[in-house]
Amino acid sequence: MLEPLQYLLAALSGGLVGFTLALVGGGGSILAVPLMVYLVGVPSAHVAIGTSALAVAANAATGLVNHARAGTVKWRCGGMYAAAGVLGALAGSTLGKAIDGQKLLLLFALLMIVVGALMLRRRSSEDMPDVQCNRTNAPKVLGFGFGTGAFSGFFGIGGGFLIVPGLIASTGMPMINAVGTSLIAVAAFGVTTALNYALSGLIDWPLAAVFIAGGIAGGMAGSIAGRRLAAAGSLVKVFAGIIFLVAGYMLWRGIPALLA
Repeated sequence: MLEPLQYLLAALSGGLVGFTLALVGGGGSILAVPLMVYLVGVPSAHVAIGTSALAVAANAATGLVNHARAGTVKWRCGGMYAAAGVLGALAGSTLGKAIDGQKLLLLFALLMIVVGALMLRRRSSEDMPDVQCNRTNAPKVLGFGFGTGAFSGFFGIGGGFLIVPGLIASTGMPMINAVGTSLIAVAAFGVTTALNYALSGLIDWPLAAVFIAGGIAGGMAGSIAGRRLAAAGSLVKVFAGIIFLVAGYMLWRGIPALLA
């Protein structure tokens, strides 16, 4: 059992995760896993991963409602992406449970750095706000969805920080639409991964409940901030900056622990 202070820290961490999810459509598990391990003090990396997957899925659903009200969700694209990704998440999470927890966290941090760098690269094409997912781009959308789902399940994450660039690359939709649409897949991937971990007894249910409660409040504030940053053209930079900061911290904490 965790101490009362740890549950308070979990609620505050959940608020930060919910805010980030609604703000940039990703970063939920990027923050949730290290917060559970390093701040809340969950002793098992695998329990932290399984619990965060459940919490992020619930917080993503809250953020999705807020984005849907703002009209920034491409439902068909999100549904196609999520359907393919669930299959990948199931396979990835099965493999991830067999990998040492500390090694998994370090691989996670390195992947974050790569994705953050790719997000900052200038795109050669213009945004297509009216993009639709159909037979023409379905293979590309489904392919990106399956690949993202596999990474999501392997690292026990909602995968938004992969889904957002995946949606942009496969459809050309604007960042704000990719953020809103990604939450469909984030929720689906998180539920798939959480169920797999739950079957192995790797979820702390009371901790997940506290984390989710904090995330609901944070999600409401994040969706408002996200629309303002998108209008100012700063959303991509904020997205990448969060990734780099957390990845650096995870490497700083994880490498000495692995070598000890």
